[in-house]
Amino acid sequence: MATNIELRQLRYFVTVAEELHFGRAARRLHMTQPPLSQTILALEDMLGAPLFDRNRRGVALTPAGEALLPEARRLLAQAGELPGLVKRAAAGEMGKLSLAFVSSADYSVLPPSLRAYRAAFPHVQITLQEATSDRQMDELLHGRIDAGLLIPPLTDKAKAELDYLPVLSEPLILASPANLPELRGKHDASLRTLPPLPLIIFPRAIAPGLYDAILAVFRAAGMTPVIGQEAIQMQTIVSLVSAGMGIALVPQSVSNLRRPGVEYRPLAQTTPLVETGLAWRRDSISPVLKGFLDLMRKRL
Repeated sequence: MATNIELRQLRYFVTVAEELHFGRAARRLHMTQPPLSQTILALEDMLGAPLFDRNRRGVALTPAGEALLPEARRLLAQAGELPGLVKRAAAGEMGKLSLAFVSSADYSVLPPSLRAYRAAFPHVQITLQEATSDRQMDELLHGRIDAGLLIPPLTDKAKAELDYLPVLSEPLILASPANLPELRGKHDASLRTLPPLPLIIFPRAIAPGLYDAILAVFRAAGMTPVIGQEAIQMQTIVSLVSAGMGIALVPQSVSNLRRPGVEYRPLAQTTPLVETGLAWRRDSISPVLKGFLDLMRKRL
């Protein structure tokens, strides 16, 4: 059957087709003519059609041989590429990388990391998805993504099965509606001097580390905020601030997200640092993921 065709048979066939002479083809293949002829006859028998017209004037391809020649060349070329393909895959230069990220990473570590990785590994297919930290941990634990840029802390189950690399620490800053009289002309902001606007914040269930850091700033100022809205995406929080729905404390890098009607200011008081890190399954490091981890470590 055709499924039993060997690459050796195709290579012999292509050589005879290019030389149109069994003797010259045999010399080119560094073999004698009888085994070459027997191999071609066996291939013809396997395919159920003659590939060459043989007569006293020489050798010519039959229509079946003409049809087979480009396909045989294609298969031989593909087979020749296999060793290099395997080596590149083993080195992490080919394959797929699935990466999740919290929305704040989109304004800080994600874009430069992706640019650097794409430049180093242009043939790796990257799949991205925005997801909250709690969802990322679930996706990682079930093996549905390779790595995730998230905000700690990790759950106890995640700590048992995931490795974690801190990649960024940054202070919290104020995002407020533009042109608040209390902030006009000021470089930084004190929570005590702000008007009594509600706080827009992440639900604690999806980002306990960020939620607790924000409330710690208010506690340090001797204040208890009134939470007006909760939102799971940084873009939504900033958009709600833009609409005048309240204020928000956001990681410093979020100031790269520009919205009309929003002003960003550093806080007068020292704030807890918000950490973003990379998590991945401890027992599942593919060559592609290893390449990404090595790159992230070099960038620290």
